[in-house]
Amino acid sequence: MGIGEILSQVGSIMASVMFLYGMFDKFFPPHLRGYFRKYTNKLTSLMYPYIQITFHELSGDQLKRSETYTIIQTYLSVNSSQRAKRLKAEVIKDSQNPLVLSMDDNQEITDEFNGIKVWWSANHTTRKTQSFSFHPTSDEKRFLTLTFHRRNLDVITTSYIQHVLEEGKAITTNNRQLKLYTNNPSKDWMRYMSTKWSHTTFEHPASFETLAMEPEKKEEIINDLLKFKEGKEYYTKVGKAWKRGYLLFGPPGTGKSTMISAIANFMNYDVYDLELTIVKDNNELKRLLIETSSKSIIVIEDIDCSLDLTGQRKMKKEIDDDENDEKKKLMSKAKGEEKNESKLTLSGLLNFIDGIWSACGRERIIIFTTNFVDKLDPALIRRGRMDKHIEMSYCSYEAFKLHSHNMTSLCAYPSFLS
Repeated sequence: MGIGEILSQVGSIMASVMFLYGMFDKFFPPHLRGYFRKYTNKLTSLMYPYIQITFHELSGDQLKRSETYTIIQTYLSVNSSQRAKRLKAEVIKDSQNPLVLSMDDNQEITDEFNGIKVWWSANHTTRKTQSFSFHPTSDEKRFLTLTFHRRNLDVITTSYIQHVLEEGKAITTNNRQLKLYTNNPSKDWMRYMSTKWSHTTFEHPASFETLAMEPEKKEEIINDLLKFKEGKEYYTKVGKAWKRGYLLFGPPGTGKSTMISAIANFMNYDVYDLELTIVKDNNELKRLLIETSSKSIIVIEDIDCSLDLTGQRKMKKEIDDDENDEKKKLMSKAKGEEKNESKLTLSGLLNFIDGIWSACGRERIIIFTTNFVDKLDPALIRRGRMDKHIEMSYCSYEAFKLHSHNMTSLCAYPSFLS
């Protein structure tokens, strides 16, 4: 039998099937068609042992892009460029790798998890009917389909999907462009398109490799950061918020700000530079905390100069008027203000660091810097709030050698110094 005859027979069979389906759909009552489809689906499920889960690109009443869809697409993009035959490119803002490749529509790739093979496919449908809506919608609706054998249902729904989401978030975090935030005055929060935090790109080149510090001390800090970053299970087990406090203290010019930049680059965390002098009260401080992201560093520099929150807690009547006036003058000179109207209290700051509100985010580092650690209230810097105290002193011999090496490397490029 030739190929032409085979195709002719296949065409005849398909035409017959379509004719019978048309007769069935036209002459059989709807309730009979419903029963037929019901038992046909049961029969098909017995013969087809695979299950499909669909993740739509748009969700909600306003059809916003689904965060889950984006995370899964990011996870799949790692394998798409190697396994899919057709790819599509998408430009992602605030990313170190702005061009992301993913599988095109009607493409399929395989993935494996604990010896279980699954299939991911990219699909789309075209809207056929027009409907009135206050929120414009696209003619095409895209979705990702996960197909797997029914015997692996428990593993897929309890472990694999969670694995995909965690890996996708990790890829997004590693590829993102770090940002440096500063808080805006509350009087500007209600303006159009305003936010509580303003940001710019964080591009400080500091790293632990170039940081002039004793090798043993540097290694101790790195190990502490790594232990914190990998401590999710530990913090969950002991029932503590996943956060850690660092106190950097020492004379001016000893590299406290550089240390913060090195930590941010090492951990790949955004930096929130919190200016307490423009925070009106404790409630504003909580609202600022809510707007910070996980995997971030909250910095309060020169905390000994930030408002009247430092020193031993005493009743105002017990403070000598002359000392009080001198402190106000020093604060005014440091901050360029003649009058401080903030109602922020030490209690509010303590709750911000270690209270109930401190658990509203995960994997967060809080850093204080000061030139005069003796001026700080013991409750503010105790272990548990400021878990690690790091003294930033002047260069030792080993640190000076590294600093000299860095300066020698810089002098090799005289164009930088012009």
